[in-house]
Amino acid sequence: MIARIAAAALVLPAFAVAEHARAQDVPGIEICTVEKTMERRTSCLQSNVDFLQKTIGKLTTDHQQKLDAANRQIANLQNAVAALQKLAADLQAAQGKLADDLKKKADAPAAKDAAPAAKEGTK
Repeated sequence: MIARIAAAALVLPAFAVAEHARAQDVPGIEICTVEKTMERRTSCLQSNVDFLQKTIGKLTTDHQQKLDAANRQIANLQNAVAALQKLAADLQAAQGKLADDLKKKADAPAAKDAAPAAKEGTK
């Protein structure tokens, strides 16, 4: 019996808090045309204006943060592209130098072979 009373004493305040929370006004757009008096209608309209201004402020902040993050990502990608372009240019320069070196080595033995053949033809 005492346990039931204690359980009821714990549960009843929870229901009272839940009932109180449901009765609170939730911010949002209200239909102000149903208000009869001008003071209540004006108050309703001002509440709508305040809600919209707060919403616009939140959205502006959120979108600015997203734009800043996107701009940082773009800057990082541009740096990565510049580094890759430099690497590609360095590799192309090295490949060109290697091709020139191979061409010189190929021309050098041919020149040695050509010189003795000319001497043999003069004998």
